[in-house]
This record gives sequence, structure tokens and C-alpha cells, in this order.
Amino acid sequence: MSTVRACRGRLKSRKACFIADQRGAVALELPAVYLFLMLSILLPLADVAIAGFQFTSARQALRNFGYSIQYTPPDDVTVDTTSWATAALAKADSKYPISDFRLVCGDSNLPCSASNDVKPRYYSYTTTVTLTPIVLRSVLCTSGTGNGCTFTLSYSEQFQ
Repeated sequence: MSTVRACRGRLKSRKACFIADQRGAVALELPAVYLFLMLSILLPLADVAIAGFQFTSARQALRNFGYSIQYTPPDDVTVDTTSWATAALAKADSKYPISDFRLVCGDSNLPCSASNDVKPRYYSYTTTVTLTPIVLRSVLCTSGTGNGCTFTLSYSEQFQ
């Protein structure tokens, strides 16, 4: 039995034919390249994209709530506005609960009352966003415990 055979039209040894024909090398390297791409590029990119979508959704929920109360302002800010605030908070998105809801009168950042009826009148409130990144936990979560980190977004707008 001879170790010489025709390899692409020329006579070569079997070893030389296998070295010259490296079509299977890509098939052996593909799992390593795929794993590298997934762990170093795609998963961190997915973390950033998910965080971006969550922040955008929370910001839009804040704006939607602001627009809903912009069209139904309280009749009189000098009287107790808790019933108005309760009705307004019922319109908020349940995924992003509104907290620290305040009616502010004037530039002094004091709540509206019978003694503080100064214009301009603002409303301000906050909500929280919880991120649970897979790979970029140390980059996206500067503070937080457990398996997620929480950020507080605030919103303020002047009554027209």
C-alpha cells in the first residue's frame, strides 16, 4: 500500500494532502469564536440594551403621568389636595409606581398651602427602575445589593 496519492492533480503523501486541505479547520474553531463573541460582545450589548429600554419605559411612564395630571389640575391648591392626588395617582403606570408626589408653589420649593399660593405651580414626583444585568453588573450597578440595582428617576413640570 502506497502513501502517495493524487491530491489536487498532483502526487503527494497523505499527510501533505491533509495539511494542504484545511477546510475542516473552521469547523473546529467555530465553537471557540462563537463563545468568545457571545460572552464578550453580545451579552454585554444585551445588558446595555435592556437597561436602555427600562430607563426609556420608566421615563415615558413619568411623562405620561405628567401629561395626565396636566390636563386635570386641582381646582384650588390652597385647600387639601389629597383626594385629587389620590385620583391622579390611580392613573399612574403600575409597573413604575409614583412616589414622593408633591405640588410645589413658587420658587421656594415649598408645598402649596393656604399661606403659600405663589405662582408658578409645579408638580414633582419620582419612580424607581430596577436593573438586573447579566454580565455588566459592576459597570451598570454602582450601588445595590442582591441580584439587581435600583435607580430613582425624578420628574417635574409646571402647570400651564
